[in-house]
Amino acid sequence: MTGAADGRCWWAGDDARYIAYHDDEWGMPVADDSRLFEKLCLEGFQSGLSWRTILHKREAFRRAFAGFDIEKVARFTPRHVERLLQDAAIVRHRGKIESTINNARRARELVAETGSLAAFLWRYEPAAATRPRRITREVLASMATSPESTALSKDLKGRGFTFVGPTTMYAMMQAMGLVNDHVDTCPARAAALKARAAFSVPR
Repeated sequence: MTGAADGRCWWAGDDARYIAYHDDEWGMPVADDSRLFEKLCLEGFQSGLSWRTILHKREAFRRAFAGFDIEKVARFTPRHVERLLQDAAIVRHRGKIESTINNARRARELVAETGSLAAFLWRYEPAAATRPRRITREVLASMATSPESTALSKDLKGRGFTFVGPTTMYAMMQAMGLVNDHVDTCPARAAALKARAAFSVPR
């Protein structure tokens, strides 16, 4: 069934993999550094493409980038870059591949400073009082960025990260549960709210 029929967010469409991603992952709070790093990198790879395209290649990306283990990717060399440029299962874009390796090195530095990538990213969770009272398709159309995603983008860029613009960071915040942007009619909204209530913010 599509979102129009059952209240689900319209963007899930009728692609089974996309629906499963929407229902089970999107908007659920995440504290795992590898998953957070993966999403940060895949949002960068999505630039100019659709998330559907990236989602269908996600397992290939995980194989190519060592499960997005920050330490392992930080040790990638130019030889890895050349190998990845020959991997037809992923997006073969030199700038984005090199950005992922660079961002792993910057993330490693950040973890040494703050304890975890999760502890750093969750600092940018917006206060509940600043969020819209209702989430509708029309409201979301005006929310490609937020003050928090803009601040996060600026902080990461200042630390040397790349492909981390405010829109990209807001999409990551939506996906990783820092905000709950399931529309009010969506069955997954209540599940995400329940998960957030039980979630311990990394410190």
